[in-house]
Amino acid sequence: MTMEHDRWSRVKGRLRSSVGEDVYTSWFARMDLEGVQDESVRLSVPTRFLKSWIQAHYAERVLSCWQAEMPEVHRIDLTVRSAVRPVVQPKEAPAPVEMRRTPTPELRSTATAPVSANHDALGGSPLDPRLTFASFVVGRSNTLAHAAARQVAEGRRGDPVMFNPLYIHAGVGLGKTHLLQAVTWAGNSGNERKVLYLTAEKFMYGFVAALKTQTALAFKEALRGIDVLVIDDLQFLQGKSTQAEFCHTLNALIDAGRQVVIAADRPPSDLESLDDRVRSRLAGGLVVEMGSLGEELRHGILKSRVAAARAHHATFEVPEEVLHYLARTITHNGRDLEGAINRLLAHSKLNNRPVTLEMAEHEVRDLVRPQEPKRIKIEDIQRVVARQYNVSRSDLLSSRRTANVVRPRQVAMYLAKTLTLRSLPEIGRRFGGRDHTTVLHAVRKIEALVSKDNALSEEVESLKRQLQE
Repeated sequence: MTMEHDRWSRVKGRLRSSVGEDVYTSWFARMDLEGVQDESVRLSVPTRFLKSWIQAHYAERVLSCWQAEMPEVHRIDLTVRSAVRPVVQPKEAPAPVEMRRTPTPELRSTATAPVSANHDALGGSPLDPRLTFASFVVGRSNTLAHAAARQVAEGRRGDPVMFNPLYIHAGVGLGKTHLLQAVTWAGNSGNERKVLYLTAEKFMYGFVAALKTQTALAFKEALRGIDVLVIDDLQFLQGKSTQAEFCHTLNALIDAGRQVVIAADRPPSDLESLDDRVRSRLAGGLVVEMGSLGEELRHGILKSRVAAARAHHATFEVPEEVLHYLARTITHNGRDLEGAINRLLAHSKLNNRPVTLEMAEHEVRDLVRPQEPKRIKIEDIQRVVARQYNVSRSDLLSSRRTANVVRPRQVAMYLAKTLTLRSLPEIGRRFGGRDHTTVLHAVRKIEALVSKDNALSEEVESLKRQLQE
């Protein structure tokens, strides 16, 4: 055994000389020798992430360093020494993966599970096999977002990137995650590009875990080797160091011509917790909003979900009048539509009864919600106020103090505070970088005037009606 470990020390020395001190420290410092048997050497590392990355990028290097010491070695078996995380995942073969002179990626995408080695190795967030382009229903509110996502998914390695990043924002249940996962499935099915889907929470977890296990450099290098990075729910990204790392990764990928796709529940300018530099970079790509689902689109989604259910329950039928009723009354989001079909399916199967309008009215009554008020944006307020008072939007954002600009600016700030959920500092920032005390003064001023000036009160109410229509 002593001889084996002497050889292992010499092999590590060769590796260090071959790849350099930084790369060696990142990837090989925590690799241990488990044993040598015949033509095979067994090595181990502490995480699946390290195992997969070494297999994909340094297999030949490790093998050649061993063969310099032991020419008879023809195989390296790399395992994960962890009692918590299994070495082998269900999709993998049960035997250790070999490292040969022409290494093969650990996983290959197939028709049933097109997930790349990089997605698994980097701890990509779980993908739902139902969320593909084939099952995405296109309508007026999501046409542009769908077209942009398809453009990204159909790109090939080396192609110029048309818009970067692609930033999709929408409310809950309108299809953001569906599109992002569809991009990931489609991108990975070609075996050509490395596509990684991460939620913001998973990105934070990965970065913190890498810091704890002293593999942060490796984590960064791996992320920046991705061809298409897909980040979901960016509004949940927290922490200065994590945001800084995200910003560096974003810049590195975009500067290298790699594609970044991001989804959030609001536009970049409204992500108050993010650094200004990140917001600016996000806004520099293509920003697309997915609007609320129109009745025609809701009807299409319902028909799609019924067809999907019929694949497993051939006798399941939903009459057209029921579909029209559901499309007309369930207006909140796509998840409620899917939930309605699931309820009807369960009720029909468990009670052995056909779906009727009466059944539908009873089963989905809690999903029929009052129409939500329109979500009003600060940009809309500035545009409508500027038009009302015959000034330009840039006048409202400027430092001009003339009476014909000050009053409209104060009215616009007052409406921003009363009609949106934005904080005083955020409103100030959106009005030319003003302090929150300026906004507070404007709000109090207009409140006081409205209670005494009937003409102004009517003007403000008229502006509210225009914005809410």
